Amino acid sequence: MRALLIVNPNATSTSPAGRDLLAHALASTLTLSVAHTTHRGHAAELAHHAGTDGTDLIIVHGGDGTVNEVVNGLLGPPSDAPLPHVPFAVVPGGSANVFARALGVAADPLVATNQLIDLLATRQRRRIGLGSCGDRWFTFNAGLGLDAAVCKRVEDHRERGVAATSGQYVRSAIRTFFTEKRSPARLTVALPGAEPIDGVHYSFVSNTSPWTYLDERPVHTNPGTSFDTGLGIFAMRTMGVIKSLRTARNMLAEGGDPTSPDLVRADDVDWIRITASEPMPLQLDGDYLGERDDVEFRSVPDALDVIAPAAE
Repeated sequence: MRALLIVNPNATSTSPAGRDLLAHALASTLTLSVAHTTHRGHAAELAHHAGTDGTDLIIVHGGDGTVNEVVNGLLGPPSDAPLPHVPFAVVPGGSANVFARALGVAADPLVATNQLIDLLATRQRRRIGLGSCGDRWFTFNAGLGLDAAVCKRVEDHRERGVAATSGQYVRSAIRTFFTEKRSPARLTVALPGAEPIDGVHYSFVSNTSPWTYLDERPVHTNPGTSFDTGLGIFAMRTMGVIKSLRTARNMLAEGGDPTSPDLVRADDVDWIRITASEPMPLQLDGDYLGERDDVEFRSVPDALDVIAPAAE
């Protein structure tokens, strides 16, 4: 089996020695080529080429941003007719690795590599749904507003050499929350079969659950959402500190199932449209994409073949 290993050498939790070990292990069972990304968008270019040159498997060793690039390069824009594509696997290498963890992939890269070898030997794979937004795919999460502003803040810090740790995300989220708290509600959420809901301060769109992690602790916004369902929407109509803290506590609780009179939530919908009274930050899989005032998120079932454990 011909395989391409796409490596982001700048990913948070990768090292040259670790990359060599996992490449050696994979090469023992695969005809392996290794490509290191050198610039933004390079992973998408490599995946697009691999999808047309007879490669049988694409493996990504990097974080969620690299995974998103590869998925978009492999599949092409959602508006295009679906094309056959090679299976996809991920070996975690970033700071959060939400997509890999949601698939049941081990957090340790070497353990995940051995897990992948075992899955290939037993021919296990899954077909999962993805989310789309305009001309881009997302694998686990998107949002317009608060979470995208946090992603931008963290990206700005990374460009200045500050590591994207869980602590950095928490500090950025707190600062962004109290900055936005003084702003009026600017979002309106439209869902299938319902009247548009205005007065929304911030919203998260999920393609699986957990939505993200705080170190080892999962954060649940839409526990009824998975790779086998539609999208989840979590939208708050308050910035009150006490109410927000109660909701956050529910999100972090074991088996969290957040509810609130101020919360707009649905766990399995085909599409979500969010409009804003002025342009707001947009993010897909933690990647800041600029500002938008009208976005539509769609669920696309059975969009991607992945080498991963069977769904629980």
